[in-house]
Amino acid sequence: MSTHTDGVTVVIVCPIQPDKTELARREFSTIIQTVVANETACHGIDLHVDADNPNRLLLIEYWDSKETFTGPHMQTPHMQAFLQRAQAFLAGMPEFSFWREFAAAP
Repeated sequence: MSTHTDGVTVVIVCPIQPDKTELARREFSTIIQTVVANETACHGIDLHVDADNPNRLLLIEYWDSKETFTGPHMQTPHMQAFLQRAQAFLAGMPEFSFWREFAAAP
């Protein structure tokens, strides 16, 4: 869990083609490492697999703002290249939502 309460949490659900789950996991793991290492506005990314459906991945990302995520982040060369590669394993459009923390357990 992030302690970055001033920013935004981005929740992304990604449908994956059944025969492409390992490729998707590798690609997401690689891009996560690149983003966290190179983008200071990103404060962490968690990757989860649906316990009941291995063809659904969930990303939870912590960013300074929605504008930073949707603007500069999505325009980086590494994200543009990833979005091109993702066409080979996504089974449809990912679902994005943006959240702000208002309470947390100690």
